[in-house]
Amino acid sequence: TEGCGNEACTNEACGSSPGFRRMDNNAAAIKALELYKNNAKLCDPHPSKKGASSAFPENSAKGAHNFSACSNGKMNHKDLPSTREDFRDLNYLTEEKVYEILALCGETEDYSPLIRVIGRVFSSAESLVQSFRKAKQHTKEELKSLQAKDEDKDEDEKETASGSASAMEVDPDAAASSGEGASHDSNNVQKLGPVEVSVDIEAVRRVYDRLLSNEKIEAAFLNALVYLSPNVECDLTYHNVYAADPNYLNVFIIVMENNNLHSPEYLEIALPQFCKAMSKLPLPALAKLARLWSQYGADQIRRLVETFQQLITYTVISNEFNSDNLVNEDDGVVAATKCLKIVYYANVLGGDLDTDHNEEEDDEPIPESSELTLQELLGEERRNKKGPRVDPLETELGIRTSDCRKPLIPFEEFINEPLNDVLEMDKDYTFFKVETESKFSFMTCPFILNAVTKNLGLYYDNRIRMYSERRITALYSLVQGQQLNPYLRLKVRRDHIIDDALVRLEMIAMENPADLKKQLYVEFEGEQGVDEGGVSKEFFQLVVEEIFNPDIGMFTYDESTKLFWFNPSSFENEGQFTLIGIVLGLAIYNNCILDVHFPMVVYRKLMGKKGTFRDLADSHPVILHLSLKELLEYEGNVEEDMMITFQISQTDLFGNPVMYDLREGGEKIPVTNDNRKEFVALYAEYMLNKSVEKQFKAFKRGFHMVTNESPLKYLFRPEEIELLICGSRNLDFQALEETTEYDGGYNRDCHIIKDFWETVHSFGQEQKRLFLQFTTGTDRAPVGGLGKLKMIIAKNGPDSDRLPTSHTCFNVLLLPEYSTKEKLRERLLKAITYAKGFGML
Repeated sequence: TEGCGNEACTNEACGSSPGFRRMDNNAAAIKALELYKNNAKLCDPHPSKKGASSAFPENSAKGAHNFSACSNGKMNHKDLPSTREDFRDLNYLTEEKVYEILALCGETEDYSPLIRVIGRVFSSAESLVQSFRKAKQHTKEELKSLQAKDEDKDEDEKETASGSASAMEVDPDAAASSGEGASHDSNNVQKLGPVEVSVDIEAVRRVYDRLLSNEKIEAAFLNALVYLSPNVECDLTYHNVYAADPNYLNVFIIVMENNNLHSPEYLEIALPQFCKAMSKLPLPALAKLARLWSQYGADQIRRLVETFQQLITYTVISNEFNSDNLVNEDDGVVAATKCLKIVYYANVLGGDLDTDHNEEEDDEPIPESSELTLQELLGEERRNKKGPRVDPLETELGIRTSDCRKPLIPFEEFINEPLNDVLEMDKDYTFFKVETESKFSFMTCPFILNAVTKNLGLYYDNRIRMYSERRITALYSLVQGQQLNPYLRLKVRRDHIIDDALVRLEMIAMENPADLKKQLYVEFEGEQGVDEGGVSKEFFQLVVEEIFNPDIGMFTYDESTKLFWFNPSSFENEGQFTLIGIVLGLAIYNNCILDVHFPMVVYRKLMGKKGTFRDLADSHPVILHLSLKELLEYEGNVEEDMMITFQISQTDLFGNPVMYDLREGGEKIPVTNDNRKEFVALYAEYMLNKSVEKQFKAFKRGFHMVTNESPLKYLFRPEEIELLICGSRNLDFQALEETTEYDGGYNRDCHIIKDFWETVHSFGQEQKRLFLQFTTGTDRAPVGGLGKLKMIIAKNGPDSDRLPTSHTCFNVLLLPEYSTKEKLRERLLKAITYAKGFGML
């Protein structure tokens, strides 16, 4: 494969022959054995080959003799190609050494020496750890000395450049200490901030850019990674190498800079193996890697995300995953998901963080149920008494997803839809609850799941909790002779729904809050409806309508945003606000959608974050936010021109002004150009937190009475919680038509069904909402849109004057077979416009 050096060689088995067919090392070895067996003749040595062979120790004497015999003293060492050197003693790489070898190979267009070096270094963790180290910073004395030496240099020293480069290899930490290397180091330190790593990342990127354009060299990286990964996995699993040498992280930093990792060649073997190795890193190493990557910027984060997403997607579509062949058991997908978690937290860390404004936790704990002892005896003890679990990496980094105002790249880019399509959520939820190391649950990496999948996991959690409470109640009735009451029963009057619900829920919250975890069963007094879900939907709707009625004064309404906010001057007691918190929690717990209109800051506060000036843009946008923004941007003299102090005025229910000092003695403290940021921060703090502290604490307490043991906070971000509670505002009736099923003799090709959908599609937005309310019990689309609704249209007899009816519990529309399209429209509009109350059919 190296050849004799004679480009006109006629030996077809010689690497220098024009007719030689290139082959890999294995094929070359087989060919060599065949030639040896047949006593094939060696070609005559070529002079240039003899000279180059002096690079090999075993041929050095002979090579030197042949060189002097054929050169006649007319050739010097610079005229000879040095690509025959195999760099066997090279145990690590620097940027300069790579370029030196590359230049030598380029002279003869033979890249085999560089390929061998890359194969050797990149397949060895020890070699990679020592490679591409940052240059040491020189002291002032050393810099002066180096400058003096530079001035004394002459042209003869330039000829020994390759020798000096080799000498630099003695100390890896001193590698690349030339002027260029030092400048790159300073830039890198500034970029990485507090994260200290010994590898020069910019140098690694430059090397990859130069080398990956060559297909043969790229293959060397691929093959080396296949050899490297199992050894690294073994080192991390059994030898605790990171604890012994934190620089071991350099292996992962260097490999992940390869921009071609997501290409098809890597996805089969190399990348899955490397992901498995990376997933074995100890927690401190994962945290350090996340902090490092958080300094990279959006483009690099997106590249890392695409690399792991490509592997997950490729594996999912290449296999048939189902209930018998779970995607949870695929090592490659699991490892890539764990690696994606590192990038996810890097994305959070690198984004716009707000770690300071946190709500204080309630000092007063939610009262425990008296059933706890019996539950423990029955093995039903609550696993999460102190609230939902927290990701260990999140704890190690000291941040939460809710701390991030704006990530480097949108959170949606971390969702993998093909994975969501094949995930068996019932099995995954079981693994999530059992928490065994042998079974992986994707619910531990909720960023990769869409809202529909996470909602299904939450549904399983809620249902299992309901069944658990039902079983406990049944056992209590047997052991203690208590009356069997497996449901949370609410019997209410339509005309007094708030009073009835408040009294009952307050009693339950005080006596036995565990009953709030039971399945809700609502009964309207004087009506025959049996609650299979539909009656509960109407109950929630009526409670929300009543509580958010501006006449009651619990909430204020902003006409510009169509949003509600807590009324700081409300006369209602805390119990009313606790009730609406319980109602929101029960809606999530019982998988119902509410027509509530809160700004996003409410959901952020429920997740433990305080409101800040930025939240005013959503909650109080027109007057307050714009005014404060203009104050911050004002270029003139704030004190003289605006004459504002740290005392603000609010209006109570009767329109009377109420003064409040943002700082002690605020009336006498003027707002100036220097303290206006403080004024704005204190103003926002008062409006969003202090002024409604009593009301919001009661509201939050009621919400947590229902959800305190739920994985809600672990799985969902604030905007997703809003989607859970309020549903989607986007009503795609085309998707509803595609997923609707038919019964009783109807099918999608029936004439009346075609007329029905033409009629519905012709409705205005308000009429469509009325139709949804009539058919499903709510005018909102569920999480995932109307396509997830699964509505059924059933035949309800021949043509007649009867109105359409519905079973809101099961999303069933009972539709008579009307004779004309006009009659269908008239009857349907009358039904959806005047629908109220429940009866028995």
